[in-house]
Amino acid sequence: MIALRIIARLLDYPDRQLWDHHPELLAALESANELDLHHSAQLIGFIHAFCSRPLLDVQAEYCELFDRGRATSLLLFEHVHGESRDRGQAMVDLMAQYRAEGLEIDSRELPDFLPLYLEYLSGRDNSPARDGLLDIAPILALLGARLHQRQSPYGVLFDVLLALSGSDVQTQALTTQVAQEARDDTPQALDAVWEEEQIRFLGEQPGCGSEQQSAHQRRFAGAVAPQYLDLAATASKGR
Repeated sequence: MIALRIIARLLDYPDRQLWDHHPELLAALESANELDLHHSAQLIGFIHAFCSRPLLDVQAEYCELFDRGRATSLLLFEHVHGESRDRGQAMVDLMAQYRAEGLEIDSRELPDFLPLYLEYLSGRDNSPARDGLLDIAPILALLGARLHQRQSPYGVLFDVLLALSGSDVQTQALTTQVAQEARDDTPQALDAVWEEEQIRFLGEQPGCGSEQQSAHQRRFAGAVAPQYLDLAATASKGR
């Protein structure tokens, strides 16, 4: 699917090469027969608006959006395994999947980086490519909902990916859940990630610091945490 390769490029870090050659992306869309007119028009509109802005502004917004906090991380397993041990094994399994197709990663990105995974799927036949999208449809819907909630134009790309997957999972169904999440990309939330837990020696009773600690815990109780999505169970509903 050529559309997957195009979306993969648009979700990667924006650079001068993309800006200089974006007309080639528009030309490539003409042969993307997997897209209907509506979704093709959405991608065309995104590319025109995206590449008409100053590159430095878009680069800064990309870093703010995708590199701060875990809520909109483009690392797929962040939304499934978080920091658990299962994440490492999932990485190994995905690398084995790439190598089984004769592919080797030639960049510093982790194997679950979404643009990398989409590029991998773009080289497969339509049916296995759709199955690959269906496997991650719950993640795509969650990311899309969060991006739309933040009024980011990137949300459109996830709408198109969900449409290509054929999944029943809908971004709109997650609107209420996402609206109740505390932002994890604020300075306070980012500081909280690095804050060390208060050390308490054996037998020491809670002191004046305990009240402050409790307040801190309440403050970030609603912050974004890994969803630990059961992809197999959710994907089966969409088949």
